Amino acid sequence: MILRDPVHGLVAFEADEYSIVPRLLDTAEVQRLRRIRQLGLTSFAYPGADHTRFSHAIGTAHVMTRFLRRLQEIHGDLPFWQRVTTERARDAVAAALLHDVGHGPFSHLFEEALPDGPAHETWTSRVVLDPGTEVHAVLAESDPGLPERVNELVHGRHRLTYLARMVSGTFDVDRCDYLLRDAHATGVEYGLFDLDWLLRSLRFGEAPGGDGSPGLAIDGAKGLPAIESFILARHFMFQHVYFHKASRASEWMVGRLLRRVAELVADGARLPALPRALETLARTGDAPLGEYLALDDVALWTAIAAFRDARDPLVAELSQRLYARRLWKTLELYGEDREPAARDHALAVARDLAARRGLDPDQTVGLDVASDTPFEDPGDSLVVLFPSGRAKAPSEVSLLLGRLLGERMERVRLIFHPDLRDDVVRALAR
Repeated sequence: MILRDPVHGLVAFEADEYSIVPRLLDTAEVQRLRRIRQLGLTSFAYPGADHTRFSHAIGTAHVMTRFLRRLQEIHGDLPFWQRVTTERARDAVAAALLHDVGHGPFSHLFEEALPDGPAHETWTSRVVLDPGTEVHAVLAESDPGLPERVNELVHGRHRLTYLARMVSGTFDVDRCDYLLRDAHATGVEYGLFDLDWLLRSLRFGEAPGGDGSPGLAIDGAKGLPAIESFILARHFMFQHVYFHKASRASEWMVGRLLRRVAELVADGARLPALPRALETLARTGDAPLGEYLALDDVALWTAIAAFRDARDPLVAELSQRLYARRLWKTLELYGEDREPAARDHALAVARDLAARRGLDPDQTVGLDVASDTPFEDPGDSLVVLFPSGRAKAPSEVSLLLGRLLGERMERVRLIFHPDLRDDVVRALAR
């Protein structure tokens, strides 16, 4: 199979160990990813951000093939039982392709809005392990033990540390693809990094724990700038794209909408065009896999369109505004205003103004704290290997990474009903 990809160019799965990819792509569960946007509602801020989890899955599998080719070039010094065999390559590329197969509509937003339900990783395991899915059938047909091995890899577990870290780690194939893909789709350059050089600089090193198993390493003389650019790319994408005010406001609105829908369903209310899985999740905190897989962006947007005529005022207004992109307003807090006492005061002021206007503060005012830790890997995913054979954690040899290690970056915003905008701005300016 050869495909054209806007990020990676020609993408080929022609080797025997990758023949499983076309068969997995044809399954209903993977095809469903065509109907789930990679970045949820980010297109409200960046109009080009309409790419899907399906294209990301293909890109991630492609990056995995590139990682594997590089490791096969250098695995000659390893004992044969630790090398990249045909079977291990097949397992790894299948895990890379399927790592997001359990995502719900609007990607991460759906599970954040319904925190009592299963996480997308749990749904991914169910898709892979349930004998009733087409994905499981394809995997089991290749090897009865493959579904379990793929599931373990998706969760970052494998007796070969380097293979586990390639699927789930600080410098894994998932991040390598989504940074480049999201930057391309949004039209920004923040997410660009030198993937070619990062791959070329890969080496094997001893895995953390000293048990003799191989881990991933980077050439200390050449590869450090590639690691630094990777970490900075991820940091800038969070600051400028993933934490954009329009994205955060729309996500807050969808979250509030779904929580209100769950409250109404729990009270026995009926809502138009309510997806069966959403109703079941609201009532029980879980849903049958078949119901869940019927959920995608199309199903949720269809429900939101119908909710515009709901009897509940909050459900109706939020749905009307989301459908027409008339979003809640935001006010970012800077410096000392982000401290807990100051942000609580700002929230109290906004809530008081809402109550004076006759609006329900619980429904129309919120505090959004978006946070990320750009670099929290002291060396358990990738070490820096020097010609002497000495290995160090990236944070020990890079001033930049040493400074970023463990640092939590925050953006704090008030989110409130548009009718409160002038009042909030004036009150907090004083």
